[in-house]
Amino acid sequence: MEKGAAAATGRGRHAVRLEERERLEVTGVERVESFDHAEVVLSTSLGTLRIAGENLHIRGLDLEAGTCGVDGSIESLTYREGRARERGRGLMRRLVG
Repeated sequence: MEKGAAAATGRGRHAVRLEERERLEVTGVERVESFDHAEVVLSTSLGTLRIAGENLHIRGLDLEAGTCGVDGSIESLTYREGRARERGRGLMRRLVG
């Protein structure tokens, strides 16, 4: 997929919208790493997003468009290192040795 096409579909852009801590919409989703009733882990265009809570359910997953919805009692959203930091570390490794 071309970069322009990814931006047009929303797959390349990442956003998170949370309503009443019960309904989450995420864009820029590349894949679902894992999920169960207590945790959903998504790989996004800006890194890995961990969603923790209770009675979590994936709703409206569309990887072509890069969108995913999660319903349930959402307690936390946590990012693991994003791609920008990974790229920077690669550069440092090349410079330092």
